[in-house]
Amino acid sequence: MRHLELAFTGPATFLKAPHRPLSEPWTADVGFLGLPYDFAVGYRPGARFAPNALREASGRYAPGPEGYFDLETETYRLQDVSLVDAGDVDPAQLEYAESFRRITETARELRKRVRLPVFVGGDHSVTYPVLRAYDDLEELYVVQLDAHLDFSDLRNATRYANSSPFRRAVEDVPGLRHITVIGLRGLRTNPEAYRAAKERGHTLIPATKVRQNLSEVLAQLPQGKKIYLSFDADVLDPSILPGTSSPEVEGLTYGEAMQVVRQTIAQNELVGFDFVELTPGLDSSGLSSLVGARLLAEVLAVWGHLP
Repeated sequence: MRHLELAFTGPATFLKAPHRPLSEPWTADVGFLGLPYDFAVGYRPGARFAPNALREASGRYAPGPEGYFDLETETYRLQDVSLVDAGDVDPAQLEYAESFRRITETARELRKRVRLPVFVGGDHSVTYPVLRAYDDLEELYVVQLDAHLDFSDLRNATRYANSSPFRRAVEDVPGLRHITVIGLRGLRTNPEAYRAAKERGHTLIPATKVRQNLSEVLAQLPQGKKIYLSFDADVLDPSILPGTSSPEVEGLTYGEAMQVVRQTIAQNELVGFDFVELTPGLDSSGLSSLVGARLLAEVLAVWGHLP
């Protein structure tokens, strides 16, 4: 019962869950998979170190056998939900195609073992090979919390950068019907990517709209769909989470982002979740890793509390 350990007592695993490599037979409700890949970053690298940083930080949020006690409802969340840390996908360094092949193959295997796979990057390019592992679904919807669109066709002659995962995904995942992006902002929006996303019918919601009328934003979320939720750390304001490659001012608060997450989970079937673009080395205070770990724990608490 590792929840009784001090937060920093090792070995570090996600929420102190048992480590079970996919080479062994096992099943669980939730499986974590680390994706320590950041070779697609165009600005500041270091997201490859995020999975282990989040493992260490998440020791503070290790749930007990009854889950998390919610003081507002006086009930337990994440009760009777089994968690497993499946380890990491070992990237092939600069061989992006082989790295992505390994991620897709491992993500497929994880999906067979668990009710909810959780993928921890790494830069946002890893979402593309993960989504390829969902090509068996007739319909898949994505809710993306992100400061950036990540729908570029090319960046510096590169088609597989962290600015392109969803452009590649809509090309290769036949069941991917729609993407809702929330939190967009910044001065460097790619007009070609913006037009391409609009032409495909994606829902694009700036951060200003969240601040102006959150209820209206929540009303635009999908309902009754199979949802893959992709959470880029830079959707949050950098005062909350500074440790990310490309921070943008005037981001979402943690509470705003979690309201989007709660509503998305409450009215859809969550089939996958990823958290990407944390760069722990850019925040010597450790705050960014703690916020990321809290986010992982709270997403699971919300999901595990569904009737």
